[in-house]
Amino acid sequence: MAPLGRRVIALCVDWAAALGVAALFVRGNEFLPLAVLAVMNVVLVGSIGCTIGHRLLGLRVRVLGAPGRGAAEVPFVGFGRALVRTVLLCLVIPAVVWDGDGRGLHDRAAGTVITRR
Repeated sequence: MAPLGRRVIALCVDWAAALGVAALFVRGNEFLPLAVLAVMNVVLVGSIGCTIGHRLLGLRVRVLGAPGRGAAEVPFVGFGRALVRTVLLCLVIPAVVWDGDGRGLHDRAAGTVITRR
């Protein structure tokens, strides 16, 4: 699993990117950066397994506990898991509540884990 500090910094990088993209389009809409962050997360995690922040910090989102496979052997998360994970991440509370192994509830619900690449 990736350390908490790296995960938080990656989220800050993603949030800064979302703020930058949102600022290019509309000013004054406080929900647009969250929408941009959500779309970035679903598309990037669902397709390549990492966001911009994850990539810069050497992290990757992987499926945990796939039948007969380890987390490193599943090629990508997929859009369904990425959507569940992103919706819960945007709600904030599931992302800041961790289980015993340090995974956020958003990762637990999606069956994913953030690891170092």
